[in-house]
Amino acid sequence: MLIRTHEPSIIGIIARFSDAVLLAGTLWLSVWLTEYSWSDAYSIAVLGGVLLYYFLAEINGVYASSPSSFLWEIKGIAWSWFGVVQVFLLATFMAKISVNYSRQAILTWFVLAPVTLILWRFLLQFLLKNQFFLGIPRRRVVIAGAGDLGKRLAETIRRDSGIGLSILGFYDDNKVDSLGNLEALIADAKNGKMDCVYIALPMSAEKRIKTLLSGLADTAVIVYMVPDFFVFELLHSSWQNLNGLPVISIYGSPLYGLGGVLKRLEDIVLSVLILIIITIPMLLIGLGIKLTSPGPILFKQRRYGLGGENIWVWKFRTLKVCEDDDSFTPVTSNDPRITKFGNFLRRTSLDELPQFINVLQGQMSIVGPRPHPILLNEQFRTKIPKYMLRHVVKPGITGWAQINGFRGETDTLEKMENRIAYDLYYIENWSLWFDIKIVFLTIFKGFYN
Repeated sequence: MLIRTHEPSIIGIIARFSDAVLLAGTLWLSVWLTEYSWSDAYSIAVLGGVLLYYFLAEINGVYASSPSSFLWEIKGIAWSWFGVVQVFLLATFMAKISVNYSRQAILTWFVLAPVTLILWRFLLQFLLKNQFFLGIPRRRVVIAGAGDLGKRLAETIRRDSGIGLSILGFYDDNKVDSLGNLEALIADAKNGKMDCVYIALPMSAEKRIKTLLSGLADTAVIVYMVPDFFVFELLHSSWQNLNGLPVISIYGSPLYGLGGVLKRLEDIVLSVLILIIITIPMLLIGLGIKLTSPGPILFKQRRYGLGGENIWVWKFRTLKVCEDDDSFTPVTSNDPRITKFGNFLRRTSLDELPQFINVLQGQMSIVGPRPHPILLNEQFRTKIPKYMLRHVVKPGITGWAQINGFRGETDTLEKMENRIAYDLYYIENWSLWFDIKIVFLTIFKGFYN
């Protein structure tokens, strides 16, 4: 049994990195605004200033995982920067090197740096509390257990509307005023009526918890457990903090909160750049399809998206037919329905280029588990444990499974099991750098079957 406690905070990593960039950037701008040029003295000032600011910011709680308030953050930034200024003035005076610096540039830096740091923190908190600006909806939350622990959790969520959660109600076997019992909770989760489940049941409900976890594993909802009791099957789980109340992520997603904001920004920036680059190739591919076979250029197919919801995924047509119903037969190698030009597109994955439009629309991500046809999902979800957990994130154009060779036809259970294992590994270990690595590897070995 393994619980990942106190994992490195994404927010903390981003805050530290951005603070260093802003401190260096504001000094460069301050020097640029004067008639002087950059010198080694300013490089030393940046290095020393950043290191000292890190030290003082840690002491003043600037990088705390749960700061008391934004006002507290401002106070911490101000005091930390004031310490940097005092040490800088004292050090340059004692070493008699103040003549190496422009007074105008340094004074501008002293004022500009903390203002920029505070404005950046304000923007970051605004994005976290208003994620709908980036197309990230509020999560629909239900609580399993209407006892004292569940009610305390509900009060905690309702106190802060900025955490992006909307409570639908409680599910409990023993409460008349709940939305239903735990069996109804599993059924409603499979029907997509919620995005997230918080389990707040007592220790004595061991069997009910196990049954609930087993049922929710066949859904695409996020599952957390409030640790007021012994928790079962915690492999790959992690502690999280909900306004001071600790909860354990059982079937979780790294792409909520700041992770989701970063992922969406990554998708918007990359998809816009890539669509600009591939506009002419896409026009040529469309012309090739039109000249080599009758029928439409583009083909759309229903797939499972985030939370198991149906989405329409765009592709270049590679078949002689445009099937998307209950009688659809998965494409196999040497399938007679594949056109000659379509075979080339499928082998090089060029048929998937229109999916960058899906990414821009917010239905897909550039990196994530590849979306399967609906019938394929229904075929394997009952055969592979935790299969549906691949849908706690948006489907992707490329993914960790594809990079490792598990792409294309899945004509055996073993092939699909391997693909799902890599998909779940990606979800459990997601980071911005992991995405960049996958994109980089896709360029060199991810395009060909």
